[in-house]
Amino acid sequence: MHFLDVLIFGVVEGITEFLPVSSTGHLMLTAKLLKISQSEFIKSFQIAIQLGAVLSVVILYWNKLIESRRIWKRLLIAFLPAAFIGGLLYTTIKRYLLGNNEVVLWSLLAGGLFLIVFELFHHEKEDATEELSGISYLQALIIGLFQSVAIIPGVSRAAATIIGGLAVGLKRKTIVEFSFLLAVPTMLAATTLDLFKSAQIFTPDQFVFLGAGFIISFLVAIIAIKFLLAFIKRHSFIPFGIYRIIISLVFWFILK
Repeated sequence: MHFLDVLIFGVVEGITEFLPVSSTGHLMLTAKLLKISQSEFIKSFQIAIQLGAVLSVVILYWNKLIESRRIWKRLLIAFLPAAFIGGLLYTTIKRYLLGNNEVVLWSLLAGGLFLIVFELFHHEKEDATEELSGISYLQALIIGLFQSVAIIPGVSRAAATIIGGLAVGLKRKTIVEFSFLLAVPTMLAATTLDLFKSAQIFTPDQFVFLGAGFIISFLVAIIAIKFLLAFIKRHSFIPFGIYRIIISLVFWFILK
């Protein structure tokens, strides 16, 4: 692995973390294109640099994070399902799912189709929840259950939470911002757990790679967040569904 590889991974992560296209899936496919094997370090690297993208949320939403305990309570409830399932299945996920390109491609394809069909039939109600602090505990829990599905690489944490939020009656901008904020405890926990279990096998050079990937993904993610917030004002998520289908079919052709 070289610094050019780190740069590419950081950019890919920063762009895809908050879009409903699966950052983990894109990182795995990027590794395949760069001909980098899915070693234990690469798997951990793909998890850890997501925290850099998450830091961009902390910076952009700092005021909301420190001012509203109501929001934090709802984030905690939404975080619990993924924390429980991810902690329980950590070894299985890392050993059998991370690095499995077939799982990623099927997830991208199925998720893309589901996103398109959902958007075609979904109609936002006039009384849809608009304020983050107005999200009920039940809505938060259901969103968290949707997020837990994203332990499967290629599903997309952002897509799962956005669909879950729209399904339980949140406005589009509200669930997108809630998805941003939910990434903070989710990815912090995932990275901490992985580094606790794997950090002892990393070399000093590999820690440098982690740091560089973290910084790059942070900077790029700020741009991606602003892009998504502007995009949803005029568009649905159908273009992302189409993109998921195309990228999955392209990679099926490349990898076969």
